[in-house]
Amino acid sequence: MSSQNTNRRDFLGMLAGTAAIMGVGAVASPLTSQAADAADPEAWFKNLKGKHRVVFDATEPKDILTFAWPKVFLMSNAGAGTPESDCGVIVVLRHDAIPYAMNDDLWAKYKFGEAFKINDPRTKAPATRNPFWKCKPDDYAVPGVGPVQIGLDDLQGSGVMFCVCDMALTVQSAVFGMKTNQPGDVIKKEWLAGLLPGVAPMPSGVWAVSRAQEHGCSYIFAG
Repeated sequence: MSSQNTNRRDFLGMLAGTAAIMGVGAVASPLTSQAADAADPEAWFKNLKGKHRVVFDATEPKDILTFAWPKVFLMSNAGAGTPESDCGVIVVLRHDAIPYAMNDDLWAKYKFGEAFKINDPRTKAPATRNPFWKCKPDDYAVPGVGPVQIGLDDLQGSGVMFCVCDMALTVQSAVFGMKTNQPGDVIKKEWLAGLLPGVAPMPSGVWAVSRAQEHGCSYIFAG
């Protein structure tokens, strides 16, 4: 192969990667999406139950708020006489909040705590594990309330539904690929395989927020 063809191929590859990050779909390769491969991402919303419905839009790490607010919603409803079974709660993890959707191995490998400025409540250092997965009873406490169980799995046990933005996974994996000299699509495939149980990838976070509202959810910004 001539050096001219090689340079052209390298240039086109770089251009496609840059376009993907900037969101220029006409130049970038088609998005590979686990959500798109699913039978129908719309079907996920059929699992939403209850009369009182809310969607928390989490765009970036905000201490404990992404997970505390769904808990507060459930607790205050319970205090007002509405059981969890009559509450429908969705948390959309998008933009810089997507690491919360992934397992401990990926946090350690890609240093999400350092990259996204998320500290571990136990060590106070950049997290090398998902700090909201399989939490200890005393990991989080709220003044006047005491210890609260707000791990992602704890909230799932109360019926809270979590989804993650596939577009953000695409962009961020490309960014991490550029930093580590790896193909972004390979990293994204690994990230999708490492999503926590029960966390559903959606075509995009804004798509999921919109669909949640179409299914009767009130909107609350959570980061």
